[in-house]
Amino acid sequence: MPFLDLQSNLPAQLFSEDFLKKLVSVTAAALGKPEDRMHVVVHPGLPMIIKGSCAPCAILSVSAIGATDSAEKNKDHSAKIFSFLTSELNLTEDRDVSINLIN
Repeated sequence: MPFLDLQSNLPAQLFSEDFLKKLVSVTAAALGKPEDRMHVVVHPGLPMIIKGSCAPCAILSVSAIGATDSAEKNKDHSAKIFSFLTSELNLTEDRDVSINLIN
């Protein structure tokens, strides 16, 4: 049962039901896991500083047994999820979208 924990300083209204469903779809596909087994928690509006700046940012921690057990897999997963988050949340690539994959 994969678990996603998304922390961001962006406002709660950006994390709509539609966004959550897309996040589940993209992440489940990247990890090779069924969508109906995904668990997602979003923590919006947090005071955050990354790279010395309080500009919009996000940190995603992903726990998925068997899907995050190699550096090669994690590189592929991270690229797909990073692309989705930067696009959907209008985050520029110079801002940290940190993705932590935990086995």
